[in-house]
Amino acid sequence: MNRVVVTGMGAVTPIGNDVESFWQGLVSGKCGIGPVTKFDTAEFKVKVAAEVKDFDPSRYMEKAELRKYDVFCQYALAAAAQAVEASRIQGSLPSEDIGVYFGSGIGGIGTFEEQQKLMLEKGPRRVSPFFIPALIINMAGGLIAIKYDFQGAAVSSVTACATGNNAIGEAYRAIKHGYLTAALAGGAEAAIVPLGLAGFSNMKALSTTEDPASACVPFDARRNGFVMGEGAGALMLEEYEHAKSRGAVIYGELCGYGATCDAHHITAPDPEGKGGARALKLALDEAGGYEDPHKLYINAHGTSTPLNDACETLAIKKGLGEEAARACVISSTKSMTGHMLGAAGAVEAIACVMALSEGVVPPTIGYQEPDPACDLDYVPNDARSADIELALSASLGFGGHNAYLAFRRL
Repeated sequence: MNRVVVTGMGAVTPIGNDVESFWQGLVSGKCGIGPVTKFDTAEFKVKVAAEVKDFDPSRYMEKAELRKYDVFCQYALAAAAQAVEASRIQGSLPSEDIGVYFGSGIGGIGTFEEQQKLMLEKGPRRVSPFFIPALIINMAGGLIAIKYDFQGAAVSSVTACATGNNAIGEAYRAIKHGYLTAALAGGAEAAIVPLGLAGFSNMKALSTTEDPASACVPFDARRNGFVMGEGAGALMLEEYEHAKSRGAVIYGELCGYGATCDAHHITAPDPEGKGGARALKLALDEAGGYEDPHKLYINAHGTSTPLNDACETLAIKKGLGEEAARACVISSTKSMTGHMLGAAGAVEAIACVMALSEGVVPPTIGYQEPDPACDLDYVPNDARSADIELALSASLGFGGHNAYLAFRRL
């Protein structure tokens, strides 16, 4: 079996539009949540979101392309460009040996909303010929493959909030088992539009707290729903021997992947946490386990919803055992980025890689009131220096999807 390493990363997030600024935002406890600016929320119960700020798509694509691409594709292309440039992989492999595993939870919902309105107001002849290509989820990966001539498998995972982790995990398996030598993997989302906000709000999933500092408080007793985020994350994964032979900078090793389904409910997690625990254990077993739980970090799904955070805490205890669960460090970076849906797993994987390489665990900000159902070490409010050797990234999605990734420091 091949070993798989990370040789490039890219990020577009509510707290920074590249990996360096994203990471600095995390360790400084920067809150990316604020009042929604993209549209008027006067008729909405929900007033806040974690929007991407100061994003300049012209840095990554021609002006003529912008009207053809939904915003989620623009974010995807930007994150991919950063990862490809950092990896310096181009020219080192035949095109057919590099794949693209890139997904989205929702895809071009902004384009859908815009074009539906146009059709109703001005008739079907006014619908853009670019409507369908801008809408469909696989187009983010397709555009990345076209731009860089990556001719290997191009597969788009769509597993709601587990999308990013599933995309990275499936790319990992393709390289591990020899189908590809490298793959660009990740996820993108741009669903902060009226229809998206209304849909999540009306299913009672979102926080109605208007104070940005306390709207997203994972594992805190005050939590009352998640905050929508947006952006993209991309990782260049590569077979270890090839990366080493070409002198690539190696940021870390991806060494485990676990994917399960609760098979329980369309939105609620299994109250016993069985599926999440099993996904954690699968990733951990494939990674070869750990020697010291004090050197284990879990980037939790941690959405700030009442059910998720309690069930996830239970799943961690079941997956690791009570003693190890209490010894390891856990945090939810969604407290800063909001929930980036299909992009969440990808940017949180980057957070894990950076935590390993920098020896710093990002915090769970806004934490004030402990909840007896959430009684582990969530690194409250301030980043913490830690000599971690293994990092697990958790993503759990509507439909009962559970996906864990395991990363090691090299």
